[in-house]
Amino acid sequence: MGWIIGVLLIQQTFGALTFPAAKIGLAAIEPFTFAFYRFMIASVILLTIVQFRRFDIPVTRTDLWRIAGLGILIILLNQTTYLVGQSMTTAGDGALLFATTPIWICVLARIYLKEKLTWRRSLGIGIAICGVVIIILRGAVGFGPEHLLGDLIIFESVLAWAAYSVLGKPLVMKYGAIRVTAYALTFGAISYLPFGLYRAITFDYTPVPMKAWIALLWVALGTSVISYLLWYWVLKQTEASRVAAYHNVQPIIAASAAYFILGEPLGIPFVIGGLIVLVGVLITELRPHRKGTIRALPE
Repeated sequence: MGWIIGVLLIQQTFGALTFPAAKIGLAAIEPFTFAFYRFMIASVILLTIVQFRRFDIPVTRTDLWRIAGLGILIILLNQTTYLVGQSMTTAGDGALLFATTPIWICVLARIYLKEKLTWRRSLGIGIAICGVVIIILRGAVGFGPEHLLGDLIIFESVLAWAAYSVLGKPLVMKYGAIRVTAYALTFGAISYLPFGLYRAITFDYTPVPMKAWIALLWVALGTSVISYLLWYWVLKQTEASRVAAYHNVQPIIAASAAYFILGEPLGIPFVIGGLIVLVGVLITELRPHRKGTIRALPE
């Protein structure tokens, strides 16, 4: 489990660095053009990796359609709708809604994968989410009628990510993280291609600085390739409900990165919320030993 937790923390770090990188890139590149290049670059790289590897089990036609469904979930119903929803509501609303992701992963894992959800794991996830809420409430959270449609769209995006995580686990167990991620992102990128290509062709590239392209490249490689691959790899090793709690570590890393890269302030609420998150994650991982000691073991 030590290796799995280490890989999961690396995955969350790459995912967290998406936020400051995207902020830099989106300041100069409009969102749908940004997404177009992100998805296309990631798909080409992942398919190239697949071509240079040999696999013992071919993907069946039925499973290929299932993987295509994962692509729709992650590209159209998660990433693209998130951009639409975020443009219609506040950043605080969006972040707070995404903080509920572990809940939906656990619920779907219980229903679809029949995973056991212990009281200790439930408590740890609940405490970690409370810590995330404290961190997010440092900014402007404005739930209200004027933000309702945007909030609903982002909530749909959250559910799509949870479904992508849980529904993809059996396929990853069968075919491995590389192929499932590569094929899913490729199918999703193809479904996004008609709209994204139009936005990319009509976009004015004149004022785009080099740092924006570097940021886009980071999001394509760091998030869509490395982070997505590691996420499915971790899901292959252990229960989805177990790794869900670590999703709450991401806001801590993202805020810390924003402090060093963008100069955004942290403050006391960040420290308090971060400590609460870590306590919650620790509760999900530790259980009493028979002799009264504590050790980190899967439940």
